[in-house]
Amino acid sequence: MEITGRLVADATVRTTGTDKKVTGFRLAINRRYTSNGEQKEETTYVDCSFWRTDKLAPYLTKGLLVQLYGHMSARPWVSRDGEPMASLNFHTNEITLLGASQNSDTRSTLQRQR
Repeated sequence: MEITGRLVADATVRTTGTDKKVTGFRLAINRRYTSNGEQKEETTYVDCSFWRTDKLAPYLTKGLLVQLYGHMSARPWVSRDGEPMASLNFHTNEITLLGASQNSDTRSTLQRQR
């Protein structure tokens, strides 16, 4: 599966209980469509994880346009009101940096990390 969107914040790296490092970030995916002749836009936010290396994290900055390959899963949880909820999580296998973030002065020469 492939998704494309912009990072809503800089990526973070955390270490699991088994000393494995995972890079986490949130992606905003915009969909534009026309309804009753009116242009509309809808944004979906997806939490993403990348387990292969943490060396890409400094390049994953807010506003960066990325294309991800991997698979999606839903993580169920219960709200404070007791309502069942779910959040989307994209397990990333490959990241392609499509453009510099708005915070970056230079484009990275690192385009793909597998």
